[in-house]
Amino acid sequence: MAKEIQPKDTARAAAYELWMKAPNPMVTFFKTLDVTNLVRISKKRHMKFNMLLDYCIGKAAVSVKEFYILPVGGKLLQYDTIAVNTIVKNQSGEVSSCDILYTDDLEAYNKEYLKYTSQVKDSCQDRDLSEDSMVIGTSAIIDTEIDGAVGMNSGIFNNPFIIWGKYRKKWFRYYLPLSFQFHHTQMDGAHAGRFLANLQEEIDKLK
Repeated sequence: MAKEIQPKDTARAAAYELWMKAPNPMVTFFKTLDVTNLVRISKKRHMKFNMLLDYCIGKAAVSVKEFYILPVGGKLLQYDTIAVNTIVKNQSGEVSSCDILYTDDLEAYNKEYLKYTSQVKDSCQDRDLSEDSMVIGTSAIIDTEIDGAVGMNSGIFNNPFIIWGKYRKKWFRYYLPLSFQFHHTQMDGAHAGRFLANLQEEIDKLK
């Protein structure tokens, strides 16, 4: 569940004062990941590449405490759990949004991913867990290669957001450029850098 907390009682007090009313409080990092291990696991275990990456994103985020705090509507909310959002192409040819609660159990996460993305695809209805979990947004533009993307600052959706395109093969390795956008009230560059380092580590050690 989400609960409102007082900024002055957190390590984000100074950041809240500096960035909550800034015209553009969003920061975007670009990074290229080595996703060779995910490609191999995807082929060997017949698991979706994007599901594996979403799982690693969740696993990398849970060890960074700043992910559990998010500015929402001028307030600072604290969450107990983290979910990872994925965009689903639905039956009408449009896209719907599907939040999957992160769990450390890959098999369980995969079952939830397949179950709920299928439901969202068929129903054309979004699955939203934002009232209970801090949601990391993702968007995969798998039909083209991109170096990254900068999302918009609406002042409404302040969640961290990751965008990627097709992975690229170079010799015997696979690489994926992506962008990571976050609200400066939620975290600083050092926290974002630690998350991205964690993400590469989780990708490499996944079995």
